[in-house]
Amino acid sequence: MKSSFILRAALATSSLLGATGLLTACKDYLDVSPASSYISDDVFSSVANVNSAVIGAYDPLSGDNGYGVRLSTGYPSDTDEGQNRAGAADGGSRDINRYRVTAGTTELIGPFTTLYQGVERANICIQNIPQMALYKNGTAAEQKALRRAYGEVLALRALYYMEIVRNWGDVPAQFKPSSAYTDLNLPQTPRNEIYDQILGDLALASKLLPWRRESDVNAYERFTKGAAKALRARIALARGGWRSSARTGQMERPSDYLTYYTMARAECDTLLQNRSQHTLNPSYEQVWRNINEAKFDTQYGEIMFEVGMGSGSAASDSKLGYNNGPRLDVASKWGQGGGSYTINPNYFYTFDSTDVRRDVTVTLYQTVAATPNTQTSTTLNALRDGKFRRDWRVPLLTGSSQTLGLNWPIVRFADVLLMFAEAQNELADPATAYHGTTPVQALEEVRRRAYPASRYAALPTTQVGTKTGFFDALVKERLLEFGGEGIRKYDLIRWNLLGAKIAEAKAIMTDIRNGTGIGARVPLYVYGYAVNDQLRYVRSLYRPFDVSTNTIPIPGSTATAAKFSWRQALTGGTTSTFIDLFAANYVPNSGDELLAFPQTVVDSNPNLKQNFGYL
Repeated sequence: MKSSFILRAALATSSLLGATGLLTACKDYLDVSPASSYISDDVFSSVANVNSAVIGAYDPLSGDNGYGVRLSTGYPSDTDEGQNRAGAADGGSRDINRYRVTAGTTELIGPFTTLYQGVERANICIQNIPQMALYKNGTAAEQKALRRAYGEVLALRALYYMEIVRNWGDVPAQFKPSSAYTDLNLPQTPRNEIYDQILGDLALASKLLPWRRESDVNAYERFTKGAAKALRARIALARGGWRSSARTGQMERPSDYLTYYTMARAECDTLLQNRSQHTLNPSYEQVWRNINEAKFDTQYGEIMFEVGMGSGSAASDSKLGYNNGPRLDVASKWGQGGGSYTINPNYFYTFDSTDVRRDVTVTLYQTVAATPNTQTSTTLNALRDGKFRRDWRVPLLTGSSQTLGLNWPIVRFADVLLMFAEAQNELADPATAYHGTTPVQALEEVRRRAYPASRYAALPTTQVGTKTGFFDALVKERLLEFGGEGIRKYDLIRWNLLGAKIAEAKAIMTDIRNGTGIGARVPLYVYGYAVNDQLRYVRSLYRPFDVSTNTIPIPGSTATAAKFSWRQALTGGTTSTFIDLFAANYVPNSGDELLAFPQTVVDSNPNLKQNFGYL
């Protein structure tokens, strides 16, 4: 989003940490030159140079191998909310999404080495910043800036390791620069040890970092106290959750998991007590309009940390809004949208028709070559996600450019509320308050925003009930709130629900295809028309109707609405490729929750053991 941020990152990358580019080589992902060969004597001698070094440590978060593509819309699929690049496995991204990974899958090596590159850059800063004379003896302003910088790189390293661990499990872990090791063929460190290290790092970081409104630097694309605390809560819940054993593939959970639920609750509670720093934006749509319009939410700060994208390169920009979002013809006034991320029909029909999140999270329109500037309806097997949309971008960017400069949000305040609700429900029950807030109240705050006031008042409130009943409500609410944000897969894994929810999604989609169960109220066709190039429907999407006449008038007009296939698109033949290929190769307790280590990495490190199921 911010070109100056990316420019400084690029300069820092080339002048300070250039040799860490060796990390992108397949063979030696931890093999870098000695520090003295690429760290000049004056890098850690001034606040300005440290700032450049820290920005360089942020840079691997962006680009195709970071949150620009792979870590945002690639690795987190397929789940009950949608599928990336619907269709058969292809040796690359679809292999990952269809759970058909091998050590040779092409899109493993790039993110793996890029994440370790981020760790290395953070490690260099973490080692050197506290050793600076200015850190202890500088002016008050210099010490404050260096403490903030130190907190940032501690939080960055935690984020990089969170991604490495939740995708690969037990991994080689180093918490010093590579130059400090005589042998970089490290064995795997159990993930719990890595989690505990980064949870401790984040505890320290949150003490060093300022709150958003107190920060003297970019408080949205750089870590602040609130973002560090929210990330710590997320990692604590992962530490206390279910995970696949790297040796057996069986799902397992640590016996001391409540310790980490307590940690998550404490972090979320602190954030709930500081609403002047972060709170919900009252408009769900505006949260995402801000992303697409390159605006920061300075009033509410709901997005607590977002990855800065820019420069137009595959290394530092994002393809958000091109790879995902509505499919738009290249000749359209908005430019080309690839629309590769597909929303599952079962997910669309999980929404109440009045839930405002539906039409933000899901796009029902596309444009075609014949009428590139006018929206037409998609079919039920071609719904797209909608939080990143080329047609919402400001300013518009016509043509076929794939890099749009849209940032990726790491954590939102809505997640804080729902993490608090989950932790307190587990530690107590749905009705018991902790410092004035019950799990039901926290969940209802998120839910209330999703409806017009009159509609929300008519809804049945979340029943207090049992822990299990409330947990089921929370699982659904997180599905509705975070669609397309790369969260669902990791939630389902830590709850040990991935297999159950994939099977449930397939069953519901099959009912929709067959017109049974929920499918009995889904129309075969829909009818629509355009107003100022925007698609409008003239019949309910939640109720079947007689289509024998095939003509439906446009309200207030003598013209008839266009007819579009809807459920009909799923009904061809006795089976549906769309349904059958979704998460086609997932097998519970087989190690599918973890990715394979890239073969070149295994070959280069004799102490690295491949994850279960990939031998």
